[in-house]
Amino acid sequence: MQPTLLEVFSEIKDHRRAEGKMYPLPQLLLFCLLAMLSGATSYRKMHGFITVHFPRLSVMFPSKMRRAPCYAQIRNIIAGLNRTDMEQAFRLHADGLSRVLDDASGDSEELRVLAGDGKAMRGSFDALQDKKAAQLLSFFTHDGNIILAHVEIDEKTNEIPVAQVLIEEMKLSGCLFTFDALHCQKNIRRSRSRRQQRPRAGER
Repeated sequence: MQPTLLEVFSEIKDHRRAEGKMYPLPQLLLFCLLAMLSGATSYRKMHGFITVHFPRLSVMFPSKMRRAPCYAQIRNIIAGLNRTDMEQAFRLHADGLSRVLDDASGDSEELRVLAGDGKAMRGSFDALQDKKAAQLLSFFTHDGNIILAHVEIDEKTNEIPVAQVLIEEMKLSGCLFTFDALHCQKNIRRSRSRRQQRPRAGER
């Protein structure tokens, strides 16, 4: 059975002390996610969305939350989360959702087709700090347009070795992948360090 987002968020480790858990983490994360899907691009906007829709959200997703948290509380809670835990939670939900859609369409026995694509994050470039734009590699399904995973690409490497590591990490064997022309090289090697090795003499 496909786990709900609340169930997935319930598995994320809460860094707060017991007396500081006035706002249940699963519901708060879900409310923030809904806010972002509605266009919220800051903690203040998340707070505004949750405040406006709090009565309705409380009915649909009951909890002990009596009022909407302020933007500072939202910021502190989210900033304290482990991003690896968050990524794993979204991967679990996305993979389950993808397989449910495959079963519903009758494609569960067919070859799974996934796309991999690297993109630069808009607004992540910092000229004053001499910081390059952050690069992300994402895997998503062709049919359902569901992002299965994404990972940051270190400045010292590129998306080729990162894609190889991510395929192994997610155990995506038996799948058909589509990539851009960057991956059309003969000397692609798997490396735990996520760096592409230079070809030896006689190799191309």
